Amino acid sequence: MAQENVTKDKASSCIKCWVHGSVQGVGFRYSTQREAHRLGLTGYARNMDDGSVEVLACGEEEKIAELLEWLKAGGPRSARVDNVLTEPHQPTREWTNFGIRY
Repeated sequence: MAQENVTKDKASSCIKCWVHGSVQGVGFRYSTQREAHRLGLTGYARNMDDGSVEVLACGEEEKIAELLEWLKAGGPRSARVDNVLTEPHQPTREWTNFGIRY
């Protein structure tokens, strides 16, 4: 029964972020995926036409906050983050892992 509650809690919150700066072509999506896996989050990272990276993260609120802090701190060393915009998100599907979208 406790396991059921853990699974339910992990799907409790979602946030969508747009990370602006020098974030494409520097391994940003892959580093974000690795960090999200470490935190037990689901969702995706994808490059946008305007040069930003969109990140959808779902899971425990404190783990989402950790990912957001990591993004705001600059993500991987090869990237330069100028701005991170966020908004709450109600997903239209349940994510089972954290992937890279194209």
